[in-house]
Parts: sequence; C-alpha cells; structure tokens
Amino acid sequence: MENRANTEGTFERELEFTALTRWFHWIRAIAIFVLIVTGFYIAYPFLTPIKNSEPTNFMYALARSWHQIFGFALIAVTIFRVYLFIFDKGCRVERASFWDLINPLTWFRQLRNYMLLGPHPHLKGVYNPVQLAAYMGLMVLILLISVTGIILYYNVYHDGLGAILFAIFKPLEVMFGGLANVRAIHHITTWAFVIFIPVHIYMATWNSARYPNGGIDSIFSGFRYHKKHH
Repeated sequence: MENRANTEGTFERELEFTALTRWFHWIRAIAIFVLIVTGFYIAYPFLTPIKNSEPTNFMYALARSWHQIFGFALIAVTIFRVYLFIFDKGCRVERASFWDLINPLTWFRQLRNYMLLGPHPHLKGVYNPVQLAAYMGLMVLILLISVTGIILYYNVYHDGLGAILFAIFKPLEVMFGGLANVRAIHHITTWAFVIFIPVHIYMATWNSARYPNGGIDSIFSGFRYHKKHH
C-alpha cells in the first residue's frame, strides 16, 4: 500500500498509523476499560449474584479471572507496541514527533493554539509535543500498573507462572515497601487512567472538530488528510 495517495480536491491523504498500530490501540483501550471495571469490582464488590441451590455463581472469582486475562493481554500488546514504535518502518512518522517534543518553539506554538491564540504549528511527526508527552506518561502508568499487578498476581498464585514472576519481581515488591503499598499504588494508578481517558477523548474530539483533517478518523482508517502544496 502506498503511504500517500491523491484524493479529489485540494487535499491529499497520508498514512499515519499502520494496521498493527490501530489494532493494538483498540486492544489496549478495551483491555484498560475491562481492567478498570473488574478492578473496582475486586476492590469493592458492588454486585451480588442471584442466589440458587448450586454453588456456581462465583462472580468475584469470574471478575478476578477476567482481570488477569486482560491484564496479561495489556502487558503483551504494550510490549509489541513499544517494539513497533522503536523498530517498525511504518512508525517512523511517529518517531519523528520527538523532534517536536524537544523544540521549545513548537511547545509555545502548540500551547498558544490550545488557548485559541494562534494557528496550529507545523509538525514533523504525528503527535504534537503535548500529545507525545501525554502518551509517554501513559506508558509510565501502564508500566507501573503492570508491575504492581504482577506482584499482586504472584502473591495469590504461587506455582507455575507465579513462581517465575516471584523470582523476578520480588525485589521490586520490597522496593515499593511491601504488599500493602503495592496494592495502594495499583489502585491510585487506576484512578490516573480514569482521569486520562475522558481527557484524551475530549482533546482528540476537540482537535478533530477544530481541524477537520481526519484526525480522530485516523485511528480507524490510518489516514490523515493534508492540503496539497503546489
């Protein structure tokens, strides 16, 4: 597939997100949503299963199982996503965003644009510096909640995978100050995701409404539209 193709009128489209990037985005989004819901249920069981004569309605155990499945899915997808970002040729336009991240003038122009005091700056990559900084912060949150989640996992399941993870992550548990602190950090990080998600959706929608170039559509189609330069 060609990265750039002419369309009707005075616009041209450019491939910004590969198929794998888009798939990984939505898998992570679904995983985070399920983890938030099941995580809050594990912390505060807010539903009671219907009573019957058979001891089969283990809703708490079911929530824990889904939490573990989507937790390991989030870890796996994030590892592959980081690999693609660093090494995949299709992600080079994303890597180019680092030049905007370290450019103070681009920061100034982007913040001025957010305050409706100036035009959108010309960017070298996909993300503006505020977006890239936010996504880097999101990766730190995913790392933190994944590590604390693994520690909580092997403290329940001591054999098999749990035993392997225990040998690797036990020093981090000690560094965090014990299991109680790990649980608190895990819970606080969950709230950070709860705050990040609506802000992310709002900013993406705001940017797409103000600059209708397919910005929010690109995470579905992979393409963003730009005016042709003659």
